[in-house]
Amino acid sequence: MMKGSRTFFKYIGVFLILLFSCNEDRIGENDLGTIKGTVVASGSNTPLTNVRISTQPITSTVFTDSTGAFRIENVPVGEYAVEARIDGYITDFEPTVVVANADVNVVFELEVSTANNRPPAAPELIAPTENEVLQSIEAVFQWTTTDPDEDPITFTLELRNDQNDDVQIFEEITDTTFTYSPLILGAKYFWQVTASDEINDPVLSPVGTFEVISAPIDNRFLFVRKIDGNNVIFSADESGAEFQLTSQEKNSYRPRRNVAANRIAFLQNDGAQVHIYTMKRDGTDVQRVTGAVKPTGFNLNEINFSWPPTSDMIYFPQLDKLYRINSNGQGLELVYQTPDGSLISEVDVSETDDIIALKTNNLQGYDVQIYTIDFAGNVLDTILTGMPGATSGLNISVTNQMVLYSYDVSGFQGANYRRLDMRLFVYDLVTDITTDISQDKPSGTNDLEPIFSPNEAFVIFTNTSNDGISQKDVYRLEIESAEDSRELLYENAFMPDWE
Repeated sequence: MMKGSRTFFKYIGVFLILLFSCNEDRIGENDLGTIKGTVVASGSNTPLTNVRISTQPITSTVFTDSTGAFRIENVPVGEYAVEARIDGYITDFEPTVVVANADVNVVFELEVSTANNRPPAAPELIAPTENEVLQSIEAVFQWTTTDPDEDPITFTLELRNDQNDDVQIFEEITDTTFTYSPLILGAKYFWQVTASDEINDPVLSPVGTFEVISAPIDNRFLFVRKIDGNNVIFSADESGAEFQLTSQEKNSYRPRRNVAANRIAFLQNDGAQVHIYTMKRDGTDVQRVTGAVKPTGFNLNEINFSWPPTSDMIYFPQLDKLYRINSNGQGLELVYQTPDGSLISEVDVSETDDIIALKTNNLQGYDVQIYTIDFAGNVLDTILTGMPGATSGLNISVTNQMVLYSYDVSGFQGANYRRLDMRLFVYDLVTDITTDISQDKPSGTNDLEPIFSPNEAFVIFTNTSNDGISQKDVYRLEIESAEDSRELLYENAFMPDWE
């Protein structure tokens, strides 16, 4: 072969090699980049683990780690739609452009999927029952419902009545019970509950109706009953019809009615403190009386106060001092201070005869003295002194000639103030004679908190087992024939008053 021919074919070979090399390695085709990023829950920014990450066009599929991060490497340059998918969340797509030899960052904020979420069941109204007549100015609303997806539910209670155009709406209730007072006496009410899971449309209950009894202002008996851990004041008539005066959401006790003012004074907890309040006989118009100086003693459950029948002054103890204050909260005065520092626990006052009956004791409730003084602080009569044991209740008769009290004849003095044999006694201020009127008291029980009847023929009092935890009941007995005259008036009741 000639030399020229060999040279020609050499150049042709090089040309073909270059030609095919250019066809297989076009500019940019082997340039690669990386897609990285994080996936979090929308709103909380909580990292989501094990989220499936893929691209369109398809490259690789990866999953997020415990920090919600992911990384797809060796992705050819170009435009992609990156997909994030996990059960329970709405799938999201984010557009991105991959460039050569670089990382491109993508952040997903996934919304919770509610596509298959179901609403709660319509609330079923439980209490008050349909057309119930409430014996109180307080309503405890109760209802029930369920959510098929166990979503948290909040409730709205709407309340209307037939006395005015008021529409009361209580929102963001998280429990299936709600207490409201005061209701309008004699009114008919309509109520409805709305349930919302914040995902679906709210659902409504049927409309419930109930009524409130008209004001039983002629009830002459008052007593206390414990409901859900709180003391609640009731009024009642002699037939046993009862009416709740105070809310079961507050601790209210020791009611004392003043006939002239036509109001009821009582003790009520205000946080850790106890104050004197007054209210109308139907439980409305509650007003606080005491302020910086308030009832205090060795045991707040044993503290008593006095509101004389024809007076506007309320007398109450604070440790070793006796104060009085106008029922409107004005005119606070110091009346008396014990000379020996003993604590005043109970007081009853007759302003007409210038007599104050006092019960004093030590910090444990013992070393008891019961005596009367005049308004100058002079001792008139010593009724009980130097005797071991506890006492309970102190009441001067209408005639101002007798003092009624209860005393533990067992003389027991325990650290927990347990009383074993409390009996009722009447002391005659004229003859200085003391009479036991608890002859037929059942063994193992205590007679406590006695009060004279308005005509002084009877005594109303509390009887309970001496175990200190059993139910208390209110009884009545006739003073002149105390034996076999006990009559049960109100069950599960204590701290009675009869005006």
